Amino acid sequence: MTDIQWLAKSFGPYRRDAAIAAACICIETCLELLIPVLMSFVVDDGVLAGDAAVVWRCGAAMIACSVGALLFGQGFARYSARATTGLGSNIRREEFARVQAYAFENLDRFDASSLVTRMTTDVTVIQNAMVNGFRPLMRSPIMLVMGLVMSCFMSPELAVVFFVVLPFLAVALWLIVRRVGPLYRVLQRTMDALNDALQEDLVGIRAIKAYVREGYVSERFAEVNAALADTATRTFKGAVLNTPIFQLSMYVSATALLWVGGNLILAGRLQVGTLTGFMSYVLLVMNSLMMISNVFLLLARALTSIERIREVEEEVPAIASPAPEVAVREVVDGSVEFRGVDFKYSAAAEKNVLEGIDLSFEAGSTVGILGGTGSGKTTLVQLIARLYDASAGQVLVGGRDVRDYDLVALRDAVGIVLQANVLFTGTVRDNLLWGKPDATDAELLEACRVACADEFLDRIGGLGGDLGQGGVNVSGGQKQRLCIARTLLKRPRVLIFDDSTSAVDMATDAKIRAGLAGLEGMTKVVIAQRVASVMDADKIVILEDGHVHAQGAHAELLASDPIYQELCESQGVADAARPAPAGDDADGEVA
Repeated sequence: MTDIQWLAKSFGPYRRDAAIAAACICIETCLELLIPVLMSFVVDDGVLAGDAAVVWRCGAAMIACSVGALLFGQGFARYSARATTGLGSNIRREEFARVQAYAFENLDRFDASSLVTRMTTDVTVIQNAMVNGFRPLMRSPIMLVMGLVMSCFMSPELAVVFFVVLPFLAVALWLIVRRVGPLYRVLQRTMDALNDALQEDLVGIRAIKAYVREGYVSERFAEVNAALADTATRTFKGAVLNTPIFQLSMYVSATALLWVGGNLILAGRLQVGTLTGFMSYVLLVMNSLMMISNVFLLLARALTSIERIREVEEEVPAIASPAPEVAVREVVDGSVEFRGVDFKYSAAAEKNVLEGIDLSFEAGSTVGILGGTGSGKTTLVQLIARLYDASAGQVLVGGRDVRDYDLVALRDAVGIVLQANVLFTGTVRDNLLWGKPDATDAELLEACRVACADEFLDRIGGLGGDLGQGGVNVSGGQKQRLCIARTLLKRPRVLIFDDSTSAVDMATDAKIRAGLAGLEGMTKVVIAQRVASVMDADKIVILEDGHVHAQGAHAELLASDPIYQELCESQGVADAARPAPAGDDADGEVA
């Protein structure tokens, strides 16, 4: 599909408005082209011949053409505005929907700031090109062709001037577009960098103030802003050459035509009215050429934005549901199994993040996962919800390969509280209803009780309390507990906590674990840094450098695994749980 075909498709139901706008501008242009011909009749056959009837008839026809052109011009403005507004809305909606269909792997390929620029600035560029370019794009070719035809009909000798000037203008336009076109892509990439710096500084404004780094970020933003200004200056410095070149051509053409036409009048080979009408066509043709050159510059920038938007829309989601007729739509239980799983984020990566993973979690069991930073804990649980697909091997939930499930059904059955807690602008109720849109207040409060969020709920205004943008009105621990409550409302078959109680105190952590223990028929997978958070689990898995180092219950690992022993000792739980050495009695005395 070409860019023009893609643009036509993007109009959607607004194609009718675009077609009506095109028809209006064509009729308006034709009416305007009749006026110079009528003007020549007024001068030659009316004024010079002394025939007042001709003057009145042609004058009335000129007025009718002007009124008609005005009405059709207004029609064009109305329908073109609807078409271009609808075009921008359709493009943004389609682009946003495409991003929502992306897997994590796809999102890794685009910076958030670049996606924002593509949905805002690039769409605006296309809309501006259509608003400012649609009229001249339709008018200019008609005016140029008809103007040349009519001028040749009126005086072939004078029309030669056009054909001398046109090649010069064509070469000038080609040179300008050739230089400016590639700079537009650089300009949009620089805009991405500006948005990236701005987004990062605004998100991290509290850290910036805490470390008194306002001066540093101001200097960094000034550098990015200056780079954008320099790029824009270089880009538009070439584009503005278009106007003086065409004005020079217009004045040279007008002067040459007046000189040649004056000599022809003196020689009796041309009438004054014909020269007057011809000069009107000079203005029409030269203006049409200038409009065409401006349209080319607008299109050069718009095509760059179209390419960037099409990159987003044509990105194939790395993960998709199987065909509806074969997709599994029900997860029968919460059992989880990894069979020879390898995983790496990029096919070009030299080393796997996970390798040779063989694990099984029984339905309804509680599984703890421990490991150092970068050991692959988060990656492992993301494969369960099919946020990524395993590079090799199989991940099974409920006895079926996760790739067999409809994605909605699978992710409804797998509740995951991600390591990066996210709350959205709105009230507590608004955020909790993400877990279950039709939940009653009683259900919301019960989920808050299990997650220990009821302890602070009254202080922030209850379920109607405003959380602010991104949950800025609550602390890190409170945010974690609200995220846990939101996930509990889903009543999933598999419940995954990705270090989701790291910001709460030990006592609250114990209360949350006690509340979760009362939830039956739910497999609970807990990633934690604290041994105390998982020591009561049915199975504890220790990951090291992407491999399963050990697995077993707390007592087994404490007795046999040096890594687990070291973790327990460093956190002060070893003495309380380590089995008594053989030969010691219960009182610590040697038998």
